[in-house]
Amino acid sequence: MSDAARLDTRNVRRRFDRAAASFDSADFVHAVTRNGLLARLEPLVVEADLVLDLGAATGAANAPLRKRFKGAYVVSLDFSAAMLRQNLRQQRLFSRRPCVQADARQLPFTEQGFDVVFANQLLPWIDDPGPVLDEVARVLRKDGVFAFASLGPDSLRELRDAWAAVDGHPHVNRFPDMHDVGDALVRAGLRDPILDVDRLTVRYEDAGRLFADLTRMGARNALHGRNRSLVGKGRFDDMIRGLRGASGSGEIRFDLELVYGHCWGGGRRDPADYRIDASTIARRQR
Repeated sequence: MSDAARLDTRNVRRRFDRAAASFDSADFVHAVTRNGLLARLEPLVVEADLVLDLGAATGAANAPLRKRFKGAYVVSLDFSAAMLRQNLRQQRLFSRRPCVQADARQLPFTEQGFDVVFANQLLPWIDDPGPVLDEVARVLRKDGVFAFASLGPDSLRELRDAWAAVDGHPHVNRFPDMHDVGDALVRAGLRDPILDVDRLTVRYEDAGRLFADLTRMGARNALHGRNRSLVGKGRFDDMIRGLRGASGSGEIRFDLELVYGHCWGGGRRDPADYRIDASTIARRQR
């Protein structure tokens, strides 16, 4: 991946901080995948005392996670302080759960402390999922469950193509292939991954509403190679015309490839590679 196509992490955090108060009014994609993920967890038999909501945002998963894992203590983690403040405001005072601000690539928890790790739409905001999955494998107990929802590479293809026709700058994140995510899970030491894909078509009559929703979710362009100046009305209008033309109906329409997965904790990992200097091995005396 080129540097231009990589996410600017500080910019992502600023955008989510600004979007915290409006996030719940536009998080319909998160709601769809949250419900889909919880439905996929329903048949699993899991004894859970401690659950980590990774990339919790405003905490919309708090209540359904407590309902699914009765008696479990749910910890919310996000790297946006403003999202976590919103999370706390929405919890009832007498039943507040801890909110932790941290980077998912460096979790401030001990090994094998969680029975369930739940991550709804966190991975689309991570260039390389490897370090996050390594941390998940570290903090998840043996036979615990990691459940996640993400976006596949076909997501927002129409928007990406419409921008590419008028502008040489990157505008839309690149999302990993489902098979690459599965390989990364196994490399991290997580066991028996099960992944499936669903699709969601999003339609807008008004371009202004589309970009207002993206702003309210904090999902505007945060790539290193983004155009730092104004796009210009002419090019923006050309992009919208291309987007409308792609639908064949004149409306703005794009598809999302929704990737769901779950796997099991593998327990403490031994070092993968031992190197021994043969000259240091003592010889047996006859």
